[in-house]
Amino acid sequence: MKITVLTLFPSMFDGFKTNSIIKRAIGKGVVEFEAIDIRAYTKDKYGRTDTPPIGGGAGLVQKAQPIVDAIHAVKSENSHVVLMSPRGHTFDQKTAERFAKLDHLILVCGHYEGVDERVNDYCDELISIGDYILTGGEIPSMAIADSVIRLLDGAISKDSLNSESFDNDLLEYPQYTEPREFEGSKVPDILYSGNHTAIEKWRRKQSLSLTRQYRPDLFAKVPLSKADKKLLDELESEETPKWELDAIEKGKKFMK
Repeated sequence: MKITVLTLFPSMFDGFKTNSIIKRAIGKGVVEFEAIDIRAYTKDKYGRTDTPPIGGGAGLVQKAQPIVDAIHAVKSENSHVVLMSPRGHTFDQKTAERFAKLDHLILVCGHYEGVDERVNDYCDELISIGDYILTGGEIPSMAIADSVIRLLDGAISKDSLNSESFDNDLLEYPQYTEPREFEGSKVPDILYSGNHTAIEKWRRKQSLSLTRQYRPDLFAKVPLSKADKKLLDELESEETPKWELDAIEKGKKFMK
């Protein structure tokens, strides 16, 4: 896969490309990433890419010509052009998964007071990362590229992608590390039981609980099975269910 970012500030992506998972993915050939300077395509005799808005108003607006010419320069038959825009639908995990199947993703970064309206005609899709204001589309582009790259085969281990937050509209279950007790807070005994079926059941229950508590909007989308409803009933009772107690007890015997 190839990801191209069209931006006025390509140097912002230097650190992004040279750290952690992204660096390894690029080095392994999993993804090709480039940040292209929109300024290189301006035909303005002074080299400008922005201008005051027609009709008056505050700030500067990016001109259509440099952006459109940049799109034409990098676009191919299999490219999908996305403009960072507050009009766009909110980026989510399902969109990341869709983008990860593309051959070439082009992310267009707006800046200043926005872009000439006519740029929209050259984009396949508008995307927003949330209802707040940023100085430009560079940070949203990094967020999108990061979430897409990690889904590509070979970027990270497949085990790391299993049971992540937002899979099936659920938040991820709690994760713990050693030591078993830290400042009075203990790792749940079930995780030491060695009973993987019981552990997965416990984790499912925790995912349901956390999603219901912190993201009721997501929880409302979850198609609850009979088993899920039973797990939720167990949460309401606030008592440790027999299957969990049995798994913990057998785990203790096994450890001995």
